[in-house]
Amino acid sequence: MSRFLKNKEHLGRMAGLFALGITAFFVARHLLVPPQFGLFGHYRPGALADNMASPVQYAGRVVCEDCHADVVEARKGGKHARIGCEACHGPLAAHAASPGDVVPKRPGGRESCLHCHLFNVARPKTFPQVRVPEHSDAGPCLACHKAHAPVISSLTQ
Repeated sequence: MSRFLKNKEHLGRMAGLFALGITAFFVARHLLVPPQFGLFGHYRPGALADNMASPVQYAGRVVCEDCHADVVEARKGGKHARIGCEACHGPLAAHAASPGDVVPKRPGGRESCLHCHLFNVARPKTFPQVRVPEHSDAGPCLACHKAHAPVISSLTQ
């Protein structure tokens, strides 16, 4: 039996290091983690109050559709029918609250379309992607495509 515990000093040191590490972990956890962390899930409960205090930025699709029935009709059956208005036009809560005073941005350049449609091998092959040099010249996408129903409009009219 004495042979089994012949080198017990290094085992004691290792156990001491583990105990010291575990103690340091619990002390750091006590000092760094807010007391109510985990009460409502894996986040700080005060984050709810912080988020509720920030102003509303987005109005939501229903609010847009209440006033813009013509756009809803134009989008029916189109490839952009399921995309929310604020994906392209930006946050619209201020416009919904005061339509005459705040005018939403009207995307017209290539950047807004290419944000979703620029060629990327990670996207599914069925998703419409654009290889810019092969697709068209440097003009805006809206010269050939309607924004809300993006079939090629200049060739069909």
